[in-house]
Formats: sequence, C-alpha cells, structure tokens
Amino acid sequence: MKPTVARVWRGRTSPEKADDYEAYNYEVGIRPLIEKALGVQTFREDAAEYSEFVTVSYWADFDAMATFTGADPGAIHHLPRDREFLLELPRSVQILSIRHSHGTVGG
Repeated sequence: MKPTVARVWRGRTSPEKADDYEAYNYEVGIRPLIEKALGVQTFREDAAEYSEFVTVSYWADFDAMATFTGADPGAIHHLPRDREFLLELPRSVQILSIRHSHGTVGG
C-alpha cells in the first residue's frame, strides 16, 4: 500500500536536553507511530541555540491517519513530558498530500 498523506510534526529543545529528548520521544512517541503508520522518518537539526526535531509519518489516506490520531489529525497530542523538554509546545502539525514519490523514501 502506498501512502497518500504525510503528517509533519516539529518541536525544538535546548541543545543540552536534545539527546535525552530524542531517546524519550522515540520510546514514547515514535514507537507507537511505527506500529500504525506506513512509514516514519525522524530528523534532527542541531543549532547553537536549539535542537529541532521533525517527525514525518506516512499514511494510506486521511481516514487511516484520523483513526490513529483521533477525530482531528491536525490536533497536537503532546507527550507527557513534552513541557519538560520542549522550548515551546507546538500548536499544530502540517498535513500534506503526497503528489509524487520516487524510490523507497516515504513508502
């Protein structure tokens, strides 16, 4: 099955907390996502003032994404310790229609 929708989440933490957040986010946030999404990619950018994390999950369609995330796939579902780690709590995610995909990235 090929994905038709991608959900993009972004969050930033201090560089000092980045490694701990990455491990926590993987265990509590990414592992459950891996079990439901068609594919998941995580990215990290380290800058002097912050470390930004980006998670992209790939879904068969909008309904499949809504089943996992709840009634509103665009709503944020913060992890229990996000306030401890993140510089600010994200207010939204980005939902994109996949128009073209080549190779094995994203499904």
